[in-house]
Amino acid sequence: MSRTVFGCIEAGGTKFVAGIVAGPDDIRETARFDTTTPQETIGATLDWLRAAQDRHGALAAIGIASFGPLELDRQAHDWGHITATTKKGWSNTDFAGLIGRALDLPVGFDTDVNGAALAESRWGAGQGKPASVYITIGTGIGGGAIVDGKPLQGLSHPEMGHIRVPRHPLDTAFPGICPFHGDCLEGLASGPAIKARWGASLSELPSDHEAHDIVAWYLAHMVVTLQSIMEPGCVILGGGVTGTPALLDRIRAQADKLGGGYFRGRASDIIVAPGLGDKAGLLGGLALAQDILTSTI
Repeated sequence: MSRTVFGCIEAGGTKFVAGIVAGPDDIRETARFDTTTPQETIGATLDWLRAAQDRHGALAAIGIASFGPLELDRQAHDWGHITATTKKGWSNTDFAGLIGRALDLPVGFDTDVNGAALAESRWGAGQGKPASVYITIGTGIGGGAIVDGKPLQGLSHPEMGHIRVPRHPLDTAFPGICPFHGDCLEGLASGPAIKARWGASLSELPSDHEAHDIVAWYLAHMVVTLQSIMEPGCVILGGGVTGTPALLDRIRAQADKLGGGYFRGRASDIIVAPGLGDKAGLLGGLALAQDILTSTI
């Protein structure tokens, strides 16, 4: 039986993954492109999507889950743009608009973490939860929250990686690497921050190295902050740093201790790994594409 097919793009600062997707269990084809310049990377993605339509049939809509910051207000003159990003050459790139005009299709557009959060809430670890949060801890730290099936958005999208956390008593000298805030969460606990501090990734350090407890302590403060704000049914932790053996258990233990038994959700229960694995970003594109198609019908 034929199914509606969508073009999905997971746009990261290192690589783009494009896919032809009919459902969470039906990824027809994917391709990967290095993130170089907007002209090269978006151009290669468009060429592939055009050719893929010949193989899989006409696309119904496009969903883009992108690195940011982004302009998500559809009434804004620069809706669909990547705005003032630290990714060289990409600031003020008209991403969604260019894709939509080139393919003459509706485009759903949101951050990569909001997209992943949306996919996890529909088909992954966040299913059935009225509120869930997805956090990625890797080259940077970003987060998206889903409340009653919709991504949380105010004046702009959340920037959870830039919350301020107390300094660990054994980690007071490191200034942090965030170019905007120094020792915000991303400046202290992202992959590059760990390497800048200790000269290796967290998974490369011995299991008894102090870095494991220090990083877990910072991430546990993030979880308790989220519990204080919105009591999510789950906090999904993804990204390369979370692949470190035993890190999630360390975060759970620290967060339960910091929470002091006050919150309804026990950190040991609500902190989970992504249910969709490394497909969360691409399936975020699917969720965004499905939603924009529904809104235009």
